Amino acid sequence: MPSFPTKPIAKLAGHNGIVHCLTYSGRSSSYILTGSSDRSIRLYNPDKALISSTASVNPPGLVHKYTAHAYEVLSIAVAQSNDKFVSTGGDKTVFYWDVETTETVRRWTGHGGRINCCAFGGEDDSVVVSGSIDGSVKVWDTRSTNYKPIMTFNEAKDSVTDVHVFDAEIISGSVDGRVRSYDLRTGMCTVDVIGHSITSLGVSKKGTELLVNSTDSTVRLMDRNNGKLLKAYRDEGFVNTEFRVKSTLGLNDSVVVSGSDDGLVYAWGLLEGDVLHKFRHSDMREVMGKNFSEGRKGKKDVVSAVAFCPIRKEWASGGGDGNVIVWGMST
Repeated sequence: MPSFPTKPIAKLAGHNGIVHCLTYSGRSSSYILTGSSDRSIRLYNPDKALISSTASVNPPGLVHKYTAHAYEVLSIAVAQSNDKFVSTGGDKTVFYWDVETTETVRRWTGHGGRINCCAFGGEDDSVVVSGSIDGSVKVWDTRSTNYKPIMTFNEAKDSVTDVHVFDAEIISGSVDGRVRSYDLRTGMCTVDVIGHSITSLGVSKKGTELLVNSTDSTVRLMDRNNGKLLKAYRDEGFVNTEFRVKSTLGLNDSVVVSGSDDGLVYAWGLLEGDVLHKFRHSDMREVMGKNFSEGRKGKKDVVSAVAFCPIRKEWASGGGDGNVIVWGMST
C-alpha cells in the first residue's frame, strides 16, 4: 500500500456556508474550485494559501470568485481544456463559465427543480450532463447556441443525486436507490439496485468499477459489467444516513476516501476494505484509535465534499465549517 497523505498543508478559507462541492482543475491540477451554500464559487491556488488562514474577504490563495448563482451551489465540473467549467445548484440552471473572465458563457434551463450534479462528456467536452431533484438527467450541447437539452432521461423515480460520463455511457445515481447506466450507442438503460438513497458515484480509471455512496453508512465498489458487489466499506464510527456525502477513489485507485455526516473523513484500502486513516476535518488532524466520540452530528459538522488530486499525493476535504483543507505528504 503506498504512503497516504496525512498532513494538512493548506486551508482554503472564505466561504460563509457549507462547502457542497470541490474539484481540482485540469492538466496540472494546480488549482481547486469550490462551491458553497453561500452561493459563491471560488478558485484557489493552494500553494499560496496558509494553513492558519482565517480571512473571509480576501483569504490567501484566492484567485477568482464567481457570483452568478442566486441559490446554493451544489456541483462543479471542470473541462479538460481547463478554460471552462460548469456549475449547478438551487437555481434550476446549468451555468457554463469562462474561468479567466469569471463570466458565464451560457446558461441552460429546463429542469423543474434544483440541479444536484453535473459532468462533462463527449469529444472535447462537447456535452454537459446534469441531474436534478426533478428526477431527470439532461444533456446539453456546449457547441450549440440552442438553450434546450439535446437529450432527457426520466427513468428515475426520485431525485438524481450524481452523474458521471465514461466513454459513451452516462451513469446516474438516485434517491430511489438505483444506479442507471445509459449507453448512448445502443440506447440501452441498465439498472443496478442498491436499495438505499445514493449520495455519490465514482468511476475507476479503467471504467470497470463503480464507487457508490449510500445512506446506510456504506460505500460500495460495484462491478460495472455484471452489477455485483466487489467490496463494501464500513466502520463502526462511519455515519452517512442524512446528508449528501461524497466519496472518491485515490492513489491510482488503491484507496477509497469518504466524508461523513459527523465531521470525520475515512480512508479505506480498496482491496482489503480496512480503515487506513480517519481525519477530523475541522480540527485538521488525524484521529487515532476507536474514539467514536470524535464525531459530532449537525449540518455544520458534515464533510460533504472530498477530492483526490489526480497527479500528486494530495487530497482535499470541504464541509460545514466553510473551509477546505488540503492534505499532503509529510516532508
